[in-house]
Amino acid sequence: MSSVINGVEVQELAVIPTGGGPVMHMMRPASPLFGPIGEVYFSEVEPGCVKAWKCHTRQTQRFAVPVGRLRIVLYDDRPDSPTRGMVMEIRLGRPDAYRLLLIPPRVWYGFTAEGAGPALVCNCPDLAHDPTEGLRKDVDSQDIPYQW
Repeated sequence: MSSVINGVEVQELAVIPTGGGPVMHMMRPASPLFGPIGEVYFSEVEPGCVKAWKCHTRQTQRFAVPVGRLRIVLYDDRPDSPTRGMVMEIRLGRPDAYRLLLIPPRVWYGFTAEGAGPALVCNCPDLAHDPTEGLRKDVDSQDIPYQW
């Protein structure tokens, strides 16, 4: 992991071996990252594809990657944040990085699949999709100091 961005949280998740394949937890009421659920959806990311940049003005994201491996990059440009200007890289996926990542509102993020196969992201945000509160920048935006 690079810099740690204020409000971003990471929690290790349980992978329970069973005959025929493991059971993988994502969220439980006792988890410190558990909260309101607006919707649950999956997004597949093909190898070599970069999905960036996105930011939500009100919505908190909660990502887990049960299939494949994902490199997620976060950028903090919140004017009142003590970590303004910081970039954070984190990898999620199995077998060694099955975790829950919480991304607070106003933090930019993007991701790409690493490895030979696609990665599957499960997102459990606190609000249902609202196209009026999502912001986007081009993958090569000069506003974010990161090169894919």
